[in-house]
Amino acid sequence: MIIKKSPAEIEKMAAAGAIHAQTMKLVAGEIRAGVSTAELDQVAEKYIRSQGAVPSFKGYRGFTGSICASPNEMVVHGIPGPYRLGDGDIISIDVGVTYKGWVADGAVTFPVGPVTPVAGKLLEVTRRSLFDAVQQCRPGNRLGDVSHAVQQTVESEGLSVVRSLVGHGIGRDMHEEPQIANYGDAGKGPLLEAGMVLAVEPMTTAGRHMVRMGDDGWAIYSQDGSLAAHFEFTIAVTEDGPRVLTPWHEGEGAL
Repeated sequence: MIIKKSPAEIEKMAAAGAIHAQTMKLVAGEIRAGVSTAELDQVAEKYIRSQGAVPSFKGYRGFTGSICASPNEMVVHGIPGPYRLGDGDIISIDVGVTYKGWVADGAVTFPVGPVTPVAGKLLEVTRRSLFDAVQQCRPGNRLGDVSHAVQQTVESEGLSVVRSLVGHGIGRDMHEEPQIANYGDAGKGPLLEAGMVLAVEPMTTAGRHMVRMGDDGWAIYSQDGSLAAHFEFTIAVTEDGPRVLTPWHEGEGAL
């Protein structure tokens, strides 16, 4: 069952989203060669807790970090630790914030210094696919319209969407119905209605779509070792159209 939220509940989620957005901007300001993913995690956790919120990921099914930090060919679920960023890396940062019982979730993949043309294209296209998907989050559309928008944008550029990982509904729980694939047919799936809140998260690779689990039981990598990217918004479907509740993007500009 897809749980719809009232306008007042969406405002509560937006408050969590505002903390999320500022967290992401603070982390973005620390991304550079030499910094460790554990140090980025500390920046995020300190700020989230300073706002009276808690990191949604910490302790979730035993996860030890406040963020997921996934470099290069790692798609998602990287545990922060001693890995130090180097020039030319890309790093996906996924942050969850719970504030007064409501959850906001979002992700960005950042370049570390100058990156290869392949990496630059992967980031630009994956980011664009998220914005294209946002435009489909309107009452009267179908969930398949959201999924198809991601797939069409990514695959038209010769890149791949990861098919075994999905986005999700979100609210009081981090993971609610529906599951949101990043591929599918337009005009199919559940009807979108005002009050639905969706965590839409394109996960892509520069190679093939298959993935593998890492030895730690958390990290997921591209199976062929190709670079991977991950962008995510929490989006409310409203009568006035889509509303991004985790606005790390400052309009269409950079962080």
